[in-house]
Amino acid sequence: MLLSNAERIGCARTVLEQRGLAPPELLSAEIAESWMRCLAAGHDPGKPPSIEVAGERELRELRQKHDLVRRLALVEMHNLYHQIAGTNFMIAFAAPDGMLLDTISDSSFRAAARSSCIRPGSLWAEASCGTNGMGTVAHTGRAVTVHGGEHFFSRYGALTCTAAPIFSPAGELAGVLDASSDCGSRQQHTQALVSMAATQIQNSLFRDCHAAHIVVEFHSRGEYLHTLSAGLLALDLDGVVLGANTQACFLLHGLPALPGRRFEELFRAPLSAFLETARRNGRQRLEDLVGSAFVASIDNLRSPTPQHAPTPAARKSPVGFVADDPIVAKLVREVELAALRRIQILICGETGTGKEQLARHAHSVSRRRGAFVPVNCAALPDGLAEAELFGHADGAFTGARRGGAPGLIVEADGGTLFLDEIGDMPLQSQAVLLRFLDDWTVRPVGGGRPRQVDVLLLAGTNANLERAVATGRFRADLFYRLNTIEVTLPSLIQRQDFAAIVHHVLAGVAPGCQITADAISRLAERSWPGNIRELRSALTRITLTEPDRIIDAASLNAQLPDEAMAKDALAGVPRLRQETRERIVAAHRATAGNVSETARRLGVSRNTIYRALGNQSDD
Repeated sequence: MLLSNAERIGCARTVLEQRGLAPPELLSAEIAESWMRCLAAGHDPGKPPSIEVAGERELRELRQKHDLVRRLALVEMHNLYHQIAGTNFMIAFAAPDGMLLDTISDSSFRAAARSSCIRPGSLWAEASCGTNGMGTVAHTGRAVTVHGGEHFFSRYGALTCTAAPIFSPAGELAGVLDASSDCGSRQQHTQALVSMAATQIQNSLFRDCHAAHIVVEFHSRGEYLHTLSAGLLALDLDGVVLGANTQACFLLHGLPALPGRRFEELFRAPLSAFLETARRNGRQRLEDLVGSAFVASIDNLRSPTPQHAPTPAARKSPVGFVADDPIVAKLVREVELAALRRIQILICGETGTGKEQLARHAHSVSRRRGAFVPVNCAALPDGLAEAELFGHADGAFTGARRGGAPGLIVEADGGTLFLDEIGDMPLQSQAVLLRFLDDWTVRPVGGGRPRQVDVLLLAGTNANLERAVATGRFRADLFYRLNTIEVTLPSLIQRQDFAAIVHHVLAGVAPGCQITADAISRLAERSWPGNIRELRSALTRITLTEPDRIIDAASLNAQLPDEAMAKDALAGVPRLRQETRERIVAAHRATAGNVSETARRLGVSRNTIYRALGNQSDD
């Protein structure tokens, strides 16, 4: 039988008095309203129902469904984790219905999390779990802090949960960000930090949604232009408003910053004049129709050009490579957003898929003035990797350069460092790199003055780093620092823009050379284990003998070996690799597991030993 409102208030008063809390009419409106909803649903504060938990497959599908907002949220979750001081904390992200998708917590909170079933896949909707941070925000769409006994079910009375909503550019709830702790670790500034992080995610969603449009960023004070206080306004090429974030509507004081309105209905300047000045000077003074003055700039550097200006045929592709494939285009946008915020990026993919090209693009859009410094970790001299990266003092070791050397990281100061084949970095160097990521200070080998640097760090790998962590070949803590944003480039045969890639590569190796559609179809039938790098080599060979004619299917058949024959020629390679691996494993056992001694006996690097031992465990 449902209770009347007076009976619900009486029940709530009794329970709250038993917990030593204020009566319901003295609680915050959000908490009191939530309690009334829980009582109206017939819940007993002392008898919480079992928490619904999704299976692995359902959780994986939900993560894919909310992929973009989840990736952006993970970035802010890591930032929040380091911003909130103390222990017994957990940062969480939930889907719009309150389904918990991801958590980051310290070891001291994990026991509380286990006892309360706070883990990815658990459903924290208010209707089933009562008043709680994630569930109540999912229901109301408003930020809230639920402290101790304010939780409807006494089971969660030892926790304090602060949560904030994340809205999509269309104004729909896209997710919930939460910071939970034990009651003793409650901090007054937590709600502000969580709300700021949620706003950052919302602005990133706005920028992603309007990546193909003009996005104007503005504020009444120039020092706040690139902060969360700035307004964002999305326009098409004709100046029609496509969207505005909450701060833009606030700054315009009720002016109609609504979709369908025009730029000139808001500001005292034609759009064309503003764009020209903003692109030339970076910033531009802008005045709205009621006389308020702003400092404004174009937020997205790759905003569309006006229709009267000539544009390249492949304008939508990033400079330097093709990204017409939807998956690639999406991860390029993620990398661009992360690069602008100096967030570590891990680029995964098979050899030849374009990891370094994507890293160079991240550097080019990051607005960083320093150099792009690529480093092949697999090619670093064995035993000297640390000195190459961090520099060394004069006489630090035999063969050291006279006067010392600054190191590759210092060369990248103010720019970007790309650590390719990061999985081949020696464990000792991994430990030093992890220390560097804590304070961004370079400490030369053999002494010397420490130097703090400003570096955008990117890493690339064609190896499975999670497996390398499991086998002890890669540090887990370094892996979690490097993959704040992790993207995986698809192989060439998985891409939907194969024809565009062929045209792009062909223009690079033989400008002016053409290729027929039949020839492209024939190329698309091949497996391309070397991906784009292999495709480039093949087209280079063909154009050397056919420089002045159109490449057709017949010329391909004459110049490219039959793939079946090529596979037969390579059939002996796996056997050779297996024999080499067995030889290394035998030597490793003979030296009682001493990697350095094994490498010395066989005359190879320790990285070769590590790879062979890792492959053994992978089989």
